[in-house]
Amino acid sequence: MTALLIILAAIALLFCGYVFYGKWLSKQWGIDPENKTPAQKMPDGVDYVEAKPAVLMGHHFSSIAGAGPINGPIQAAIFGWVPVFLWCVVGGIFFGGVHDYGALFASVRHDGKSVGEIIKSSMGTKAKKLFIIFALLVLILVIASFVNVVAGTFFSADGAKFGFTTNPTNNQTTAIISVLFIILAVVYGILTNKCGMKTLPATIIGIVGIIAIVILGLNVGFVMNRTAWIIFVSLYIAVASLIPVWIMLQPRDYLSSFLLYAMIAIALVGIVIGAFTGSATFEIPAFTGWKVGNSFIFPTLFITVACGACSGFHSLIASGTTSKQLDNEKHARAIGYGSMLIESALGVISLIAVGVVWANKGKYGSPSAIFGAGIATLFGEEGTPVYNTISALLTLAVSVFALTSLDSATRLSRFMFSELFLKENEATWKDASGIRKVLAHPLFGTCLMVVVGATLGFLKLSAIWALFGAANQLLAGIALLAVAAWLGQVGKNNKMFIIPMIFMLAATLTQLIITIVQKLGAMVKGVEGAMFWGNWFQLIFAAAMTVLAVILVIEGIQTFIKQVKKN
Repeated sequence: MTALLIILAAIALLFCGYVFYGKWLSKQWGIDPENKTPAQKMPDGVDYVEAKPAVLMGHHFSSIAGAGPINGPIQAAIFGWVPVFLWCVVGGIFFGGVHDYGALFASVRHDGKSVGEIIKSSMGTKAKKLFIIFALLVLILVIASFVNVVAGTFFSADGAKFGFTTNPTNNQTTAIISVLFIILAVVYGILTNKCGMKTLPATIIGIVGIIAIVILGLNVGFVMNRTAWIIFVSLYIAVASLIPVWIMLQPRDYLSSFLLYAMIAIALVGIVIGAFTGSATFEIPAFTGWKVGNSFIFPTLFITVACGACSGFHSLIASGTTSKQLDNEKHARAIGYGSMLIESALGVISLIAVGVVWANKGKYGSPSAIFGAGIATLFGEEGTPVYNTISALLTLAVSVFALTSLDSATRLSRFMFSELFLKENEATWKDASGIRKVLAHPLFGTCLMVVVGATLGFLKLSAIWALFGAANQLLAGIALLAVAAWLGQVGKNNKMFIIPMIFMLAATLTQLIITIVQKLGAMVKGVEGAMFWGNWFQLIFAAAMTVLAVILVIEGIQTFIKQVKKN
């Protein structure tokens, strides 16, 4: 019954946050349904493409979700369920939701440009360039983290083999379904954009197609080793980031959103069944202490939960792909603010999943496996057909979200890498000259980011995730600063950004400094393995991001001071 009460409380609070606080934000910022959106003002058939609200909601939510709201809360559960629950709910409503909605709105008012352009309008060109460099570093970590997650999900113990197999494992099932899902998305995109098919019949065909490939995947799997999967995923995201959004990004993310909705629905049904039948119990302690092992609740909890409460990556999605497809400003609240709150609810569901298998969580390995096992346990005992089917479906959903985040992250890196080398009067790479024309070319930036990210993907996830969490949350703090500075410049209320901005900056800078001190200390003491290249990468990366962030914060403070004096 505890699990049911937890999810009901979360849904009620998040719903109230959307209705009341979200509506208040819209009024404060001046959302205007009569304004033309960037997709309407400057359509190009590649990136600026109007999308129906349901389709764009599917893209946005699938892109921001990734594996974050599942991995984060499950790992943070070491502090107990109460701190994780409170941070998912309070963080989602007052931190993450404000961050995502604000970034989307600000980008729409800047012709669909990135947060870098928003920073430029209030803080100058220097701050814009620094932010882009910072964001590219974060995107490298996003690519590395999710390439690692996807390859780990597709790879199985007999990965030395190659080819199709019957009686597949969950990993092999997930692999073939995910590959077929890519083909299905392309078919959907052609039907709706080139054949003129309406959304409803195309959606029905898409859902039937999903059911068909799931049935196929439960009976036939595909096997490759981990290295082969990393190469495959790298090639896929490179191609997906370069082709028009209507071919892959829009349809893939829209169709994958149905998997997400199904996953949430299955989880909710399972929680209700578990509450009334006693098929599983919720075993996480309410609170385990302010310090667990070597980790203090501050800043560890707020960094680890990541996407379940607040994520800087969301601002890049909102201002990178979503703002270029919005068809009306009135839909920004549902897509920007609403998606974040749904993700917070997913974070709470992940918390419940680990609670169900708390006593035996160690045997499942990855957080995604814990999530699938926890929800499946609510329906039946391990090894039963219903357990195996649900566990496979949930594992598939997690991998699909990780792939959608990879698609979007790579496309975003293409935008921002080109933007870094273009002058003020140059719209695209074609307008540049000399070496800048090469550096700003979409193919160059895409290949560089994919190669670097995929190479880091060979590290253990534990070596990437903590740094990704800190960098990601620090990006959120800077994005909050950027939108607050712009709102202040145009005379709109920005006070709702102040506390989230200060808190996120404090937590993340603290975590990065801890990382730097720990890595340096281990190297100086000559601890075994301390000189491994992965540790050097973490040290240099953490130091670079800390310096960039401090410079940007100083620039932001100076901007706020000027605004106060002006008013």
